[in-house]
Amino acid sequence: MNNLKVLREKNGLTQTEFAQAAGVSQQCVAKWETGKAMPKASRLPELAKTLNCSIEELLEDDTKEAI
Repeated sequence: MNNLKVLREKNGLTQTEFAQAAGVSQQCVAKWETGKAMPKASRLPELAKTLNCSIEELLEDDTKEAI
């Protein structure tokens, strides 16, 4: 979920706002963004919709762009 934080910020959402939209806690979002946890696969379509992106974009490794 390396791209989650980038996409969330592009949408102007705080972790708390995104968590509320996704129906999870802010701590859960923080764990996803740091790689300490991953969302269930069944949740990916909803997360992508909330972030106005595709599931593929959500799962992309954003570190490739920095190289």
